Amino acid sequence: MDGSLGHFPVDIVIFALIAAFLALRLRSVLGKKAGFQVTQAPLPAQQPPAGPVIDGKAEPAPETRLDIPGPSTRVGALLGQVAQKEAGFVPQQFMAGVEGAFRQVVEAYAAGNRNVLKERLTPDAYVAFEAAITAREQAGETQKSEIRGIDSLAIEDVRLNDGPAGTAASIDVRVVSDQVSFAVDRDAKPVTGTDAVTEFSDLWTFEKLLGVAGSSWRLAAARSA
Repeated sequence: MDGSLGHFPVDIVIFALIAAFLALRLRSVLGKKAGFQVTQAPLPAQQPPAGPVIDGKAEPAPETRLDIPGPSTRVGALLGQVAQKEAGFVPQQFMAGVEGAFRQVVEAYAAGNRNVLKERLTPDAYVAFEAAITAREQAGETQKSEIRGIDSLAIEDVRLNDGPAGTAASIDVRVVSDQVSFAVDRDAKPVTGTDAVTEFSDLWTFEKLLGVAGSSWRLAAARSA
């Protein structure tokens, strides 16, 4: 044997190595990201919100997939109990309101709009969001955000708690969206995030006192899912 490669297709091996290198580079830029993070704002809405409140009568965007548990499931049965205690509650309309609230809260957080957040969040949730906005402002950072689309909304759990003020309902909704999100410093240099479209998966919890006049669904928690 003369130690040569003979007729082995060396060019194919080289091309394969180049392709693998490019794939790794793309993955580092276009990877998935899970979760709405208070320390790094999700993205502002490109479209107007579905309605001023979650109880609005708007329909979700046609491209948004909805996952609403059926009445034969545990969560579906709990949704039925919510409807019994809250006149006019319809899961599809609730989900349309969630989509609108998601766009509003994401936009308000990125822009530092505290007035909108006070309307949409419970007091405890507002404290956490406001603290994150203040920290961002003190650091001289600006959030650049854009929602490209909401892929799906899914009701994952429902909890009912009876108390002196009435029945409090909590509904967990998983929101999967495509976003562009990054922050820049005082010199407009990127500090977090990426300008590539990234998939975010978040679990948002909405709370309300059922059947109580003046009570509305508000965001109580937002976390990665």
